[in-house]
Amino acid sequence: MKIIIINGPNINLLGKRETSIYGNQSFEDFFEELKAKYPTIELSHYQSNIEGKLIDKLQEVGYSFDGIILNAAAYTHTSVGIGDVVKAITSPVVEVHISNTFSREEFRHHSFISPNAKGVILGFGLQSYELALQSFCK
Repeated sequence: MKIIIINGPNINLLGKRETSIYGNQSFEDFFEELKAKYPTIELSHYQSNIEGKLIDKLQEVGYSFDGIILNAAAYTHTSVGIGDVVKAITSPVVEVHISNTFSREEFRHHSFISPNAKGVILGFGLQSYELALQSFCK
């Protein structure tokens, strides 16, 4: 099974950024733990702060991967383009958020991705990614 995690803006700052919301662990450290825990899954990840690069990556992998775990971060709430590409590709997408976006500012309550995602997982910290990964294992 081939799964990719695609992260949007500022996820590269995990462990340093707003630790009361996002925790103290870097994504890189978490990802290494996840790979070790699921050795039979071909797991990769990609991160960009640039909307167009996220769209390009989704187009690149969206017809050949068994699943995509997507944390578009702030672009979730603003990017019609990312929403459109999730609708266009055939690989199933699980939308993930580290924080509970519904307990935050009102603009974070809307997602352009959710209507075309296989599912949405939010509010469980980095564990949200593992829950998404488990959804592909069933």
